[in-house]
Amino acid sequence: MEWQVNVDRAVCLGSGMCAALAPDLFELDDFARAVHPAIEPDEVALDAADQCPALAITVLENGKEIGPRP
Repeated sequence: MEWQVNVDRAVCLGSGMCAALAPDLFELDDFARAVHPAIEPDEVALDAADQCPALAITVLENGKEIGPRP
């Protein structure tokens, strides 16, 4: 099973919180981007989605959004 990690660059503020929390998953130029859009399930991806101030990160499992968590 894989998770899909997406960053909506049109919404991203470029705060860098995701890259600081999960540098293996996110890179920051002017805006964030997922290093590997398909990953093995990893709680840190959900944590990054939860902490994103712009809610620009979504995590999907089998096409269903599982992050950010409510």
